[in-house]
Amino acid sequence: SIDTREYDAMAHTAEIQDRAIEIREKLGNPRWVILGVDRLDYTKGIEERLGAVERLLDRHPELRGRCVFAQLAAPSRTIMPAYRALGERVEALAERINGRYGNAAYHPVILLRAHHEPPTVFRYYRAADVCYVSSLHDGMNLVAKEFIAARDDERGVLVLSKFTGAARELTEALIVNPYDLDEAADAL
Repeated sequence: SIDTREYDAMAHTAEIQDRAIEIREKLGNPRWVILGVDRLDYTKGIEERLGAVERLLDRHPELRGRCVFAQLAAPSRTIMPAYRALGERVEALAERINGRYGNAAYHPVILLRAHHEPPTVFRYYRAADVCYVSSLHDGMNLVAKEFIAARDDERGVLVLSKFTGAARELTEALIVNPYDLDEAADAL
């Protein structure tokens, strides 16, 4: 579970909405913002998530220039070669998608590899139209619950991997198999 009191306190400040607008401006003022928030860990399905975004842009060219996927990716276990390799693959995939569908003024994937403090993550939750949690194996996944708690405006859509414990509780989310890129792209 999460402490919703902290989210309630943040949600009821004018500063939060102003910062959410600033985030959208930093992302190029897209019509839609899709968000991912995770540690850079192979269990989180970030590669599959990026694959679904790529499939979405491939199948729906009308979204190019209008939709941005922002991934907050906190580095994790960077001393381990497997995790460094994962980071390199994710970076290369983001670059490939940006090269394929972006241009000088538009980057469909914004990869933010850094630790983000809770108030910053909250602002991204509020700026996003969609939060995609694509975990391949997860006991619960608090990101899904945090996104919902941050959205007291009753806006936003949660796309949630069926492999999270949260999928059993958050039944109004769009539940997907993150390995099925077509299904995930359709949900997005």
